[in-house]
Amino acid sequence: MINIKGTMNEDTLTISLDGRIDSTNAEEVEKQITEIREANNYDKIIIDAGKLDYISSAGLRIILRIRKEEDSLKIINVSSDVYEIFEMTGFSEMIPIEKAYRELSVEGCEVIGQGANGKVYRIDPETIIKVYKNPDALPEIKNERELARTAFVLGIPTAIPYDVVRVGDGYGSVFELLNAKSFAKLIEENPDNTDKYIGLYIDLLNKIHSTEVKEGDMPNMKDIARGWAEFLVEYLPEGYGERLVKVVEDIPDSNYMMHGDYHIKNVMMQDDEVLLIDMDTICVGDPIFELASMFNAYVGFGSCSASNVEDFIGLPYDVTNYIWDKSLDMYTEGKSEEEKEEIKMKAELIGNSRIMRRTIRRDKNQELIDFCKKQIISILDALDK
Repeated sequence: MINIKGTMNEDTLTISLDGRIDSTNAEEVEKQITEIREANNYDKIIIDAGKLDYISSAGLRIILRIRKEEDSLKIINVSSDVYEIFEMTGFSEMIPIEKAYRELSVEGCEVIGQGANGKVYRIDPETIIKVYKNPDALPEIKNERELARTAFVLGIPTAIPYDVVRVGDGYGSVFELLNAKSFAKLIEENPDNTDKYIGLYIDLLNKIHSTEVKEGDMPNMKDIARGWAEFLVEYLPEGYGERLVKVVEDIPDSNYMMHGDYHIKNVMMQDDEVLLIDMDTICVGDPIFELASMFNAYVGFGSCSASNVEDFIGLPYDVTNYIWDKSLDMYTEGKSEEEKEEIKMKAELIGNSRIMRRTIRRDKNQELIDFCKKQIISILDALDK
């Protein structure tokens, strides 16, 4: 048995389904839906499946016939069991279908991680949740899940989300991480072990950077960095923008993995295992781009105001500067001093380019823009020498 109800909200007709649709009632269900559609003047149509327990192939044919007549058709509040039917039959690729998501609150929860696109909270000793800044983050969540799975299959120890939930007006991904702590928290609690944690942090970074990825499976960081450089051409003195673009162009192409937002709030310790979180920025590229991101997290964003880094990482600025220097020293172990210096300059060059572009486009902090411009010019001149 099924109950069907139609309601109008401005130009949208919502048809709510309550019960089951199978071969025994499919004809009557289609008749009722048709009567509701004919009785209302609407531009858009939504099927609310919040109380739909089951749908058979006969019911799917009804949906298909409606879809052929209604380009705007969308199905919402679909349970996991019913969504699986839509997904297996390919309907989720033809029609916008939104799952019903349980709701969670992060009020009063500890922030244990933070990235460019969201914050990570601990809900309880076993559970963490990443809450996305974008209120319409479902495509981002799907993309991050696929990237995390690809990395996991390639041997990178990463947490994979097992559920998607509603958090206020946005979305979150839920992970099971029993008693895990970020490296930022571990260093805060055990400052005498800072070098030990940096060593483990660099060990994982080396593993990531030695993992080759099939071409096309992940975004290419060089393409993104080239865009930063090209954007700045009109904001730098004559010739310097072109030189910046050339430095980026000359960095070797690479199909080896990089995280893209690698800092100590995105690396966790669970028991004795080191795990990587916040995988939406994972990509491929030369390690210099990863080092540029690390420089920004520990030093660059604090160039004009140390509190930017201190608030983000949760440690004093002199400590984050030490982490950057020590990380770079460990990562470049075995290279000559000249090689180390060139790597450091290029990382800082690309890091400042990213900050300058970001600042021009967002908060327009002229002091920070001028500082980054000065650094870029100075580094380009040094590289030429």
